Amino acid sequence: MPPRDLLCHLFDVAVRRALPAAVLAAHLPAPPRRGRTLVLGAGKAGGAMAQALEAAWPRDMPLSGLVLTPYGHCPPDYRPQRIELMYAAHPVPDAAGLAGAARLMQMTQGLSPEDLVICLISGGGSALMCLPAPGLSLADKQAVNRALLRSGASIDEMNCVRKHLSAIKGGRLAAACSPAQVLTLLISDVPGDDPALIASGPTMADPSRCADALAICQRYAIALPDAARAGLESGAFETPKPEDPVFAGHQWRMLATPRQSLQAAAEAARGLGLNAYVLSDSIEGESREIGAMHAALARSVARHGEPFAKPCVLLSGGETTVTVRSGPHPLGQGGRATEFLLGCALALDGEPGVYALAADTDGIDGVGNNAGAVLTPSSLARARALGLKARSELEAHNARGFFEPLGDLVSPGPTFTNVNDFRALLIL
Repeated sequence: MPPRDLLCHLFDVAVRRALPAAVLAAHLPAPPRRGRTLVLGAGKAGGAMAQALEAAWPRDMPLSGLVLTPYGHCPPDYRPQRIELMYAAHPVPDAAGLAGAARLMQMTQGLSPEDLVICLISGGGSALMCLPAPGLSLADKQAVNRALLRSGASIDEMNCVRKHLSAIKGGRLAAACSPAQVLTLLISDVPGDDPALIASGPTMADPSRCADALAICQRYAIALPDAARAGLESGAFETPKPEDPVFAGHQWRMLATPRQSLQAAAEAARGLGLNAYVLSDSIEGESREIGAMHAALARSVARHGEPFAKPCVLLSGGETTVTVRSGPHPLGQGGRATEFLLGCALALDGEPGVYALAADTDGIDGVGNNAGAVLTPSSLARARALGLKARSELEAHNARGFFEPLGDLVSPGPTFTNVNDFRALLIL
């Protein structure tokens, strides 16, 4: 199998392992005897999770609800019947997300202890459920969110701020569901698989504090509206804590994780006769620097057979960050995966026998229409022949613009799941 095809095959295996249709039904409870079942949710996998739930739930048992998902993220063969889908923007929230989040909260009214709420939560839900805390506007939330995305803050730092500036995240949706039973089904897109961080934990108790959110904003020089600063400084925006009785009896189950997808890809590689190693499912840091780190490891394997024997595949996941820096170059298009790959390309400098793929498992890298790209030993040389300067493109955050003319983008479209970054280095 050609190297590019092999790497794309491993990516496909990783994505398939995390598809809701393959994993959701086994985690469903029996329908309540007397109460109704309400489905609430949000995330990039929301449409596929709703589809899997509708297919598995008994046809003669009541089921209704609402799930928010990004525009274009509904599986093409899904025709919602009992669960309504609403579409909103990601990663910067829009008015549709505001309206959808308000409806989610409204639907919790009148719930009883006999009722069951099944919450379908996956990555991306934080932006989709945009319900500002009292005194804040949609424009306020959009401005803070844009600043966080450009700051280089980690996902747990961003979600700490988002929780405390929200009227639905950080356990507030669960509080609104009380006294009903709540079961949260999750697909993890965060390092460490902490359920309180996925989509900013709308149904999970939040151990972080307003003071933590304020410190993060200060650390990254995030400008806060006056109402946001006042709410954080006074503690008025505090989230429900683990000891709060509204969480009594709540359950959560993890349907898919980055590690499970990486392990599935590793098994597929071994089936093709390659050594395969999962480095980590929770690598964080600046994308270009993580790319250079992976390149150093691959170069050692290629030249010295250490610390792994070739031919092999090195796999990793997690969530890297891109700190948008001002400079002499106009900003271009690129996401975490392609910026990782361009940093890797510069560090490898055409190392023979080393190929790589980096892609986001949701099918969208940043705001482009590609999931990521493939790197080959000839990538830099082919780019130079086209007049592209890798270093300049990296400084302009234009990694997508670097790989697109080479024909090396990976563009599967939305995958209807999300277990975050997928990276594979093939050393022959």
